[in-house]
Amino acid sequence: MNAAVTELVCYPVKGCAGLSLRSARMTFRGIEHDREFMIVDEDLSFRSQRRDPVLALIRPTIDVDGLTLHYPDAGSVTCPIDKASSSCDVTMFGRPFRGIDQGDDVASFLSEVIGEKSRLVAVPEDFHRVTDGIAPGTAGFADSSAVHILSKSTLDGLNSRLDTALPMNRFRPNIVVDGWDSPHTEDLVRSVAIGDTELTYTKLAIRCPVTTVDQSLGRRDGREPLATLATYRTARQKGVAFGSKFTVIRGGTVTVGDDITVASWGDTEL
Repeated sequence: MNAAVTELVCYPVKGCAGLSLRSARMTFRGIEHDREFMIVDEDLSFRSQRRDPVLALIRPTIDVDGLTLHYPDAGSVTCPIDKASSSCDVTMFGRPFRGIDQGDDVASFLSEVIGEKSRLVAVPEDFHRVTDGIAPGTAGFADSSAVHILSKSTLDGLNSRLDTALPMNRFRPNIVVDGWDSPHTEDLVRSVAIGDTELTYTKLAIRCPVTTVDQSLGRRDGREPLATLATYRTARQKGVAFGSKFTVIRGGTVTVGDDITVASWGDTEL
Protein backbone atom coordinates (compact mmCIF):
# COMPACT_ATOMS: atom_id res chain seq x y z
CA MET A 1 0.00 0.00 0.00
CA ASN A 2 1.61 3.25 -1.16
CA ALA A 3 0.80 6.02 1.29
CA ALA A 4 2.16 9.49 1.92
CA VAL A 5 1.83 12.48 4.22
CA THR A 6 -0.72 14.95 2.88
CA GLU A 7 -1.00 17.29 5.89
CA LEU A 8 1.22 18.28 8.81
CA VAL A 9 -0.34 20.25 11.64
CA CYS A 10 1.20 21.69 14.80
CA TYR A 11 -0.91 22.96 17.69
CA PRO A 12 1.43 25.33 19.58
CA VAL A 13 -1.18 26.18 22.21
CA LYS A 14 -3.19 23.28 23.60
CA GLY A 15 -6.81 23.56 22.51
CA CYS A 16 -6.24 26.41 20.06
CA ALA A 17 -6.21 26.36 16.25
CA GLY A 18 -3.62 24.37 14.36
CA LEU A 19 -0.74 25.67 12.29
CA SER A 20 -0.46 24.00 8.89
CA LEU A 21 3.14 23.20 7.94
CA ARG A 22 4.94 22.16 4.78
CA SER A 23 7.84 20.65 6.71
CA ALA A 24 8.48 20.14 10.42
CA ARG A 25 11.18 19.02 12.80
CA MET A 26 10.08 15.99 14.75
CA THR A 27 11.36 15.86 18.32
CA PHE A 28 10.79 13.24 21.00
CA ARG A 29 7.87 15.41 22.18
CA GLY A 30 6.33 15.38 18.70
CA ILE A 31 6.32 18.12 16.06
CA GLU A 32 8.46 21.01 17.27
CA HIS A 33 6.35 23.43 19.36
CA ASP A 34 3.34 21.10 19.42
CA ARG A 35 1.37 21.72 22.63
CA GLU A 36 4.34 23.69 23.96
CA PHE A 37 1.89 26.13 25.57
CA MET A 38 -1.27 25.70 27.58
CA ILE A 39 -3.98 28.09 28.75
CA VAL A 40 -4.94 27.72 32.40
CA ASP A 41 -7.78 29.15 34.48
CA GLU A 42 -7.51 31.06 37.75
CA ASP A 43 -6.95 27.75 39.56
CA LEU A 44 -4.09 26.97 37.14
CA SER A 45 -6.02 24.04 35.66
CA PHE A 46 -5.87 23.59 31.89
CA ARG A 47 -8.49 24.96 29.56
CA SER A 48 -9.65 22.98 26.54
CA GLN A 49 -12.39 23.10 23.94
CA ARG A 50 -14.37 20.67 26.10
CA ARG A 51 -15.39 23.64 28.25
CA ASP A 52 -14.17 26.58 26.16
CA PRO A 53 -14.88 25.90 22.46
CA VAL A 54 -13.93 29.51 21.68
CA LEU A 55 -10.29 28.37 21.89
CA ALA A 56 -10.70 26.98 18.37
CA LEU A 57 -10.70 30.56 17.05
CA ILE A 58 -7.41 31.56 18.69
CA ARG A 59 -4.70 31.17 16.04
CA PRO A 60 -1.09 30.94 17.19
CA THR A 61 2.04 31.62 15.16
CA ILE A 62 5.67 31.33 16.27
CA ASP A 63 8.66 33.24 14.90
CA VAL A 64 11.85 34.87 16.13
CA ASP A 65 9.84 37.54 17.94
CA GLY A 66 7.98 34.97 20.03
CA LEU A 67 4.46 33.57 20.16
CA THR A 68 1.63 35.58 18.60
CA LEU A 69 -2.03 34.85 19.25
CA HIS A 70 -4.68 36.14 16.85
CA TYR A 71 -8.41 36.31 17.55
CA PRO A 72 -11.19 37.74 15.34
CA ASP A 73 -12.36 41.19 16.48
CA ALA A 74 -9.77 41.28 19.30
CA GLY A 75 -6.59 41.69 17.26
CA SER A 76 -3.46 39.95 18.40
CA VAL A 77 -0.85 39.86 21.12
CA THR A 78 2.82 38.83 20.89
CA CYS A 79 4.85 37.63 23.84
CA PRO A 80 8.53 36.66 23.91
CA ILE A 81 8.81 32.99 24.78
CA ASP A 82 10.00 32.74 28.39
CA LYS A 83 11.74 29.50 29.29
CA ALA A 84 14.05 31.04 31.93
CA SER A 85 11.65 32.04 34.72
CA SER A 86 10.73 29.78 37.60
CA SER A 87 7.99 27.29 36.89
CA CYS A 88 4.69 27.02 38.73
CA ASP A 89 2.32 24.16 39.54
CA VAL A 90 -0.42 23.53 36.97
CA THR A 91 -2.84 20.66 36.48
CA MET A 92 -4.13 18.75 33.46
CA PHE A 93 -6.83 16.13 33.92
CA GLY A 94 -6.18 16.48 37.64
CA ARG A 95 -2.53 15.48 37.27
CA PRO A 96 0.28 17.80 38.42
CA PHE A 97 2.63 19.40 35.89
CA ARG A 98 4.97 22.37 35.81
CA GLY A 99 4.62 25.40 33.54
CA ILE A 100 6.33 28.75 33.05
CA ASP A 101 3.97 31.73 33.07
CA GLN A 102 4.24 33.87 29.92
CA GLY A 103 3.30 37.21 31.43
CA ASP A 104 0.46 39.64 32.05
CA ASP A 105 -0.05 40.94 28.49
CA VAL A 106 -0.98 37.60 26.99
CA ALA A 107 -2.95 36.74 30.14
CA SER A 108 -5.06 39.90 29.73
CA PHE A 109 -5.65 39.14 26.04
CA LEU A 110 -6.78 35.58 26.78
CA SER A 111 -8.97 36.65 29.70
CA GLU A 112 -10.76 39.11 27.42
CA VAL A 113 -11.25 36.57 24.63
CA ILE A 114 -12.41 33.73 26.88
CA GLY A 115 -14.38 35.93 29.27
CA GLU A 116 -12.77 34.45 32.38
CA LYS A 117 -9.40 34.87 34.07
CA SER A 118 -6.79 32.97 32.11
CA ARG A 119 -3.03 32.72 31.84
CA LEU A 120 -0.61 31.10 29.41
CA VAL A 121 2.14 28.72 30.52
CA ALA A 122 4.95 27.06 28.58
CA VAL A 123 6.59 23.66 28.91
CA PRO A 124 9.85 24.09 30.89
CA GLU A 125 13.10 23.00 29.27
CA ASP A 126 13.55 20.34 31.98
CA PHE A 127 10.01 19.01 31.52
CA HIS A 128 10.00 15.30 32.38
CA ARG A 129 6.83 13.52 31.38
CA VAL A 130 6.31 9.84 30.62
CA THR A 131 3.24 9.13 28.50
CA ASP A 132 1.22 5.94 28.71
CA GLY A 133 0.34 3.27 26.15
CA ILE A 134 2.07 0.24 24.68
CA ALA A 135 5.21 2.25 23.96
CA PRO A 136 5.65 4.96 26.62
CA GLY A 137 7.38 8.09 25.44
CA THR A 138 7.15 11.78 26.19
CA ALA A 139 5.15 14.80 25.03
CA GLY A 140 4.48 18.41 25.87
CA PHE A 141 0.98 19.38 27.01
CA ALA A 142 -0.72 16.96 24.58
CA ASP A 143 -3.53 14.90 26.12
CA SER A 144 -1.47 11.74 25.82
CA SER A 145 1.12 10.70 23.24
CA ALA A 146 3.41 12.81 21.07
CA VAL A 147 1.92 12.26 17.60
CA HIS A 148 -1.63 11.69 16.38
CA ILE A 149 -1.98 10.07 12.94
CA LEU A 150 -5.25 9.91 11.02
CA SER A 151 -5.82 8.69 7.48
CA LYS A 152 -8.07 10.16 4.82
CA SER A 153 -9.69 6.75 4.29
CA THR A 154 -10.69 6.65 7.97
CA LEU A 155 -12.39 10.03 7.69
CA ASP A 156 -14.02 9.00 4.41
CA GLY A 157 -15.42 5.91 6.13
CA LEU A 158 -17.02 8.05 8.82
CA ASN A 159 -18.32 10.65 6.40
CA SER A 160 -20.04 7.93 4.36
CA ARG A 161 -22.20 7.33 7.44
CA LEU A 162 -22.98 10.98 8.21
CA ASP A 163 -25.65 13.22 6.72
CA THR A 164 -23.14 16.09 6.66
CA ALA A 165 -19.46 15.37 6.01
CA LEU A 166 -16.97 16.66 8.57
CA PRO A 167 -13.54 18.17 7.79
CA MET A 168 -10.30 16.65 9.00
CA ASN A 169 -9.71 19.47 11.48
CA ARG A 170 -12.55 18.19 13.68
CA PHE A 171 -10.10 15.51 14.84
CA ARG A 172 -6.97 17.67 15.17
CA PRO A 173 -4.38 15.20 13.83
CA ASN A 174 -0.67 15.98 13.53
CA ILE A 175 -0.11 13.82 10.45
CA VAL A 176 -2.72 13.07 7.79
CA VAL A 177 -2.05 10.07 5.56
CA ASP A 178 -3.51 9.34 2.14
CA GLY A 179 -3.06 6.15 0.13
CA TRP A 180 -4.38 3.50 2.49
CA ASP A 181 -7.47 1.98 0.88
CA SER A 182 -9.03 0.62 4.07
CA PRO A 183 -10.31 2.82 6.89
CA HIS A 184 -8.46 2.54 10.23
CA THR A 185 -5.27 1.14 8.73
CA GLU A 186 -3.37 3.40 11.15
CA ASP A 187 -4.71 1.21 13.98
CA LEU A 188 -2.68 -1.70 12.61
CA VAL A 189 0.63 0.12 12.16
CA ARG A 190 3.21 -0.76 14.81
CA SER A 191 6.45 0.75 13.51
CA VAL A 192 6.65 3.37 10.78
CA ALA A 193 9.30 5.53 9.11
CA ILE A 194 8.33 8.96 7.77
CA GLY A 195 11.11 11.04 6.24
CA ASP A 196 14.11 10.36 8.48
CA THR A 197 11.96 9.84 11.58
CA GLU A 198 10.71 6.66 13.20
CA LEU A 199 7.49 6.32 15.17
CA THR A 200 5.99 3.43 17.08
CA TYR A 201 2.35 2.78 17.89
CA THR A 202 1.27 3.33 21.45
CA LYS A 203 -2.55 3.49 21.63
CA LEU A 204 -5.83 4.21 19.89
CA ALA A 205 -7.06 7.79 19.93
CA ILE A 206 -10.12 7.79 22.18
CA ARG A 207 -12.31 10.67 21.14
CA CYS A 208 -13.84 13.33 23.40
CA PRO A 209 -16.49 16.08 22.97
CA VAL A 210 -13.91 18.34 21.28
CA THR A 211 -14.82 16.49 18.06
CA THR A 212 -18.29 18.06 18.29
CA VAL A 213 -16.83 21.59 18.07
CA ASP A 214 -16.97 23.33 14.71
CA GLN A 215 -13.38 24.53 14.42
CA SER A 216 -14.29 27.39 12.09
CA LEU A 217 -17.01 28.79 14.38
CA GLY A 218 -15.68 27.97 17.84
CA ARG A 219 -18.92 26.40 19.04
CA ARG A 220 -20.42 22.96 19.52
CA ASP A 221 -22.34 21.54 16.60
CA GLY A 222 -24.62 18.81 17.92
CA ARG A 223 -23.76 15.22 18.87
CA GLU A 224 -21.80 14.22 15.79
CA PRO A 225 -19.45 12.56 15.15
CA LEU A 226 -19.58 10.83 18.55
CA ALA A 227 -23.13 9.51 18.08
CA THR A 228 -22.24 7.76 14.81
CA LEU A 229 -18.82 6.58 15.99
CA ALA A 230 -20.53 4.89 18.93
CA THR A 231 -22.38 2.64 16.47
CA TYR A 232 -19.22 1.07 15.05
CA ARG A 233 -16.05 2.24 16.82
CA THR A 234 -16.60 1.46 20.51
CA ALA A 235 -13.24 0.58 22.02
CA ARG A 236 -12.31 -1.83 24.78
CA GLN A 237 -11.28 1.26 26.67
CA LYS A 238 -14.07 3.63 27.63
CA GLY A 239 -15.18 5.66 24.62
CA VAL A 240 -14.91 5.52 20.83
CA ALA A 241 -11.69 5.26 18.83
CA PHE A 242 -10.74 7.25 15.74
CA GLY A 243 -7.10 7.51 14.68
CA SER A 244 -4.01 6.34 16.53
CA LYS A 245 -1.29 7.78 18.76
CA PHE A 246 2.43 7.27 18.30
CA THR A 247 5.66 7.71 20.25
CA VAL A 248 8.74 9.17 18.56
CA ILE A 249 11.63 6.70 18.49
CA ARG A 250 13.93 8.71 16.21
CA GLY A 251 13.57 12.42 15.56
CA GLY A 252 14.28 14.20 12.30
CA THR A 253 12.31 16.02 9.61
CA VAL A 254 8.89 15.23 8.20
CA THR A 255 7.63 16.89 5.01
CA VAL A 256 4.31 16.84 3.18
CA GLY A 257 4.71 14.28 0.41
CA ASP A 258 6.97 11.96 2.41
CA ASP A 259 6.26 8.27 1.91
CA ILE A 260 4.86 6.25 4.80
CA THR A 261 7.01 3.14 5.22
CA VAL A 262 5.47 0.63 7.62
CA ALA A 263 8.08 -1.72 9.10
CA SER A 264 5.68 -3.81 11.18
CA TRP A 265 1.97 -4.40 11.58
CA GLY A 266 -0.21 -5.66 14.42
CA ASP A 267 -3.79 -6.50 15.28
CA THR A 268 -6.52 -4.01 16.09
CA GLU A 269 -7.11 -3.20 19.75
CA LEU A 270 -10.75 -2.41 19.07
